[in-house]
Amino acid sequence: MTLKTTFIGSIAAVALSAGIGFAQDVTLTMHHFLPPVANAHKVMMQPWAEKIGSESGGRIAIEIFPSMSMGGKPGELYGQVRDGTADIVWSLLGYTPGVFPRSEVFELPLVHAGSATDTTIALNASLDLLAEDFEDIHVLFLHSHDGNVIHSATTPVRTFEDAAGMKLRTPSRTGAWMIESMGAEPVGLPVPALPEAMSKGVVDGALTPLEIVPALKLQELDKYTIELPDGDRFGTAVFMLAMNKDAYEALPDDLKTVIDNNSGTNVAVEIGEMWEGFEQSGIDALAKANVERIVLSEAEAAKFNAVSETVIQRWVDDVTAKGIDGAGLVQKARAAVAAAKASR
Repeated sequence: MTLKTTFIGSIAAVALSAGIGFAQDVTLTMHHFLPPVANAHKVMMQPWAEKIGSESGGRIAIEIFPSMSMGGKPGELYGQVRDGTADIVWSLLGYTPGVFPRSEVFELPLVHAGSATDTTIALNASLDLLAEDFEDIHVLFLHSHDGNVIHSATTPVRTFEDAAGMKLRTPSRTGAWMIESMGAEPVGLPVPALPEAMSKGVVDGALTPLEIVPALKLQELDKYTIELPDGDRFGTAVFMLAMNKDAYEALPDDLKTVIDNNSGTNVAVEIGEMWEGFEQSGIDALAKANVERIVLSEAEAAKFNAVSETVIQRWVDDVTAKGIDGAGLVQKARAAVAAAKASR
């Protein structure tokens, strides 16, 4: 964080010696992994930064560095904000497996119910429940996307059995477990690496939402997308906009208030609805490219839902072994998502 404090001659020196404070102008860096054409950059992060600037009367400036332009790999973003290399980062929690075990509960299939808005509201309403995951950083807000569908460059998945043997990119370890439950092979990749991996046949496709299609030009690689009926999805991914703790604490109280007013539950509905809306651009791009959009039958969806329950139990067993009440978290996360849905 760069603090620019201007003092005017001897008046400033006298004031400083007397302990009288001056307004501070603050420049913060924000780092993320997507290109500037992505919805997350141009529709979410950039307007958020501009709003902070406006509401602070120009005293906070946020410089955004997309496409990992400050250096490093996507999986290093958490470390960068924790250690202060970047003041703010936007990142996928799944890029640092094991760091956010409690928050993973909201990624699970049948916990996330296919609504970015409901899950985003639930995530931010549950920050106290998830607090131990974020002890080393200051969370601005958490959110999900609308949920994963199967993107396929090779195989039309019309039945549960059709997915067997496919190599699919996973956004997280819970996504990997979902892929394994289908009899497919998970391949861990940051999403910017997906187009090259699909074009070279390293993977057959991916679990990822529809909104990312235009930014990655997946409509040029996909032959099929596969979805569950009634808008349900194969789990989701959880993202964070987070700030370095020292950078946040160094702000004067009035600037902290500006940040707080644009954080957590104060922005959850807006951010969630934004991510639901992003899906349409992907749907339109796929339709224009004549990519076949397969919606599974209720009978086939029931087979996927049955193995989703085994993924949930696998997660519960895993975190319980680490001393976390996994079953309790699943129950509370489902209740939070249901409460969010009921509130709208």
